[in-house]
Amino acid sequence: MIKAVLFDLDNTLIDFMTMKRKSCEAAINAMIDSGLKLKKEKAIEILFDLFKSHGIEDQTIFQKFLKKTVGGIDYKILAKGIAAYRRKQVGYLMPYPDVESTLKELRKKGLKLGIVSDAPKLKAWLRLAEMDLTDYFDLVIALDDTGKRKPHLLPFDTAIKRLGLKAEEIMFVGDNPKRDIFGAKKAGMKTCLAKYGQLYPSKGIKADFEAKGVKELLKIL
Repeated sequence: MIKAVLFDLDNTLIDFMTMKRKSCEAAINAMIDSGLKLKKEKAIEILFDLFKSHGIEDQTIFQKFLKKTVGGIDYKILAKGIAAYRRKQVGYLMPYPDVESTLKELRKKGLKLGIVSDAPKLKAWLRLAEMDLTDYFDLVIALDDTGKRKPHLLPFDTAIKRLGLKAEEIMFVGDNPKRDIFGAKKAGMKTCLAKYGQLYPSKGIKADFEAKGVKELLKIL
């Protein structure tokens, strides 16, 4: 019997990539307006290649971008880019449709709810707070808690221990087959692939369930 549901955060509860793309486009536009000598399309291509190499949560990605494109950091261009990114980010940080109503229903069923994210702890909590979702969760396991990213077992095992449940009594919901589904299955949890947010191919990794929308969890459970 399932007694708890753990969620990945970005692209599972939050439409993270829409926010990321829109915010990065705003940052690039601002940097070009401030003197960056690159075409927008090429600049965005370089920036997202850097995200692939250094991770989508890299806190110094714009510094790396400027070092790669202009050979050093122009702080006027950097500041303009970061400011534009932050302004745009606030407007696009939102949950997927039916997230809050689904969390309410899961709570009514008596299920414990939690987050296991690769994001830094403060960022994870801030994203939840900005969407007014903090009160739905019994725990948030972030990168700061273990120092390990999924699919390493430590984040999953830490969540299991804090919930005080058996692994088979927990369902993990995530968009990334390799990090979320593979890691949770290895830890002994039931798994559900968030198809609506999936960006990466499954490559033979099969979840116990698949959901085309968050609300489908209510039927699955």
